[in-house]
Amino acid sequence: MTKSEFVDQVASSRGLSKKEAESAVEAVLGTVENVLSRGGEVTFTGFGKFHVAERGARQGKHPRTGEPIHIAASRVPRFSAGAKLKQSVNR
Repeated sequence: MTKSEFVDQVASSRGLSKKEAESAVEAVLGTVENVLSRGGEVTFTGFGKFHVAERGARQGKHPRTGEPIHIAASRVPRFSAGAKLKQSVNR
């Protein structure tokens, strides 16, 4: 499902205009992005939790040449599914 299809689904399920639904979706995604960029976490009870994980520096291999390269440490977003979401998917 693309973002556009998601917006259409939200609009039809809540009786909103496409513009209102797009604005709501953008607001939610923007808020999650802002919280994660500050190192926080966002929890939706039953649905899941968005959080930031630290990835340590490591050695890798260049795919073409096979020579070792250094991969710098980074922070990456992660999502952990909640119990209700897991149950819904497994039905």
